[in-house]
Amino acid sequence: MLRSCLAVFLTFSSLVFLSLAPSSLAMAETLKPAVVYSVGGKFDQSFNEAAYRGLETFKEETGTAYREFEILNDAQSLQAVRSFARKDFSPVIAVGFNHAAAVTAAASEFPDTRFILIDAFVDAPNVQSVLFREHEGAYLVGILAQMASKTGKIGYVGGMDIPLIRKFECGYRQGSYAANPNGTVFANVAGTTVAAWTDPAKGAELARSQMDRGADVILHGAGTTGLGVLQAAADAGKFGIGVDSNQNGLHPGFVLTSMLKRVDVAVFDALTALNKGDWQPGARVLGLAEGGIGWALDDNNRSLITEQMQVAVEKAERDIVSGIIKVHDSTRDGACPL
Repeated sequence: MLRSCLAVFLTFSSLVFLSLAPSSLAMAETLKPAVVYSVGGKFDQSFNEAAYRGLETFKEETGTAYREFEILNDAQSLQAVRSFARKDFSPVIAVGFNHAAAVTAAASEFPDTRFILIDAFVDAPNVQSVLFREHEGAYLVGILAQMASKTGKIGYVGGMDIPLIRKFECGYRQGSYAANPNGTVFANVAGTTVAAWTDPAKGAELARSQMDRGADVILHGAGTTGLGVLQAAADAGKFGIGVDSNQNGLHPGFVLTSMLKRVDVAVFDALTALNKGDWQPGARVLGLAEGGIGWALDDNNRSLITEQMQVAVEKAERDIVSGIIKVHDSTRDGACPL
């Protein structure tokens, strides 16, 4: 009788363990991260480097190592993403909209692998897509640019001619108009292929053209091409505005501010959620309210931002977060109104 009762107890205990085990295991995954950077390289001082910083922070806090690959062109994207998935890396982090097709294919081929895609949306049960409300940050630096301008003429140099880059431009125009309804915004893009992200000489050429027409503050949204914009502005004694990472220190005194796109935060948060078992597929959209977008103020540019400018931009930030100011998103709401 005792042996029979013990057998029943052990069977019941096993069933209880089995019923609890899946939810318990879901609380924490064994992470083996890998990242595929976009064109421009890991140390582009902008978009890719922000992702790298997020990975490094997670590594420092958790001891989790990661693998990485820098593509030279889009043709390498699927090969790199698929190679990491085949070697059981998970999550595979793809930095940049240009990886969307590769992630779509690999997510279907490797359903047990987690994918994190930055700057594009892929609808799959094992993909988290991280998007940003860049137009909110562009609005803020548009205010600062116009308030700092002596001519009322400011510029914007984008990288590849895609809706995302036009969204930057539209937000920038709206901020400029809010600060000076009679102001002018010159806008150019560097090209229509991925080479538009990696051509500093082209960025400098476009910046000089805008300055020849009177622009004295120029925002770039152009990856390493934008480094040429910042250099040209500094050489001419004008202001550039950085993007994605804090680029104020590249030319202290000549970078008015930087529009921060916190890819580092996005990557760190996604890895942390996986580590805790809180990760979810689908779209995560980060803006000012979520701390995913902002503007940079530090010792390199503090003397350039007057009290009046800081008050104006901080008020605009609060009003965007609260909904008083609704910044037009040209990728969602249609053509830019300005």
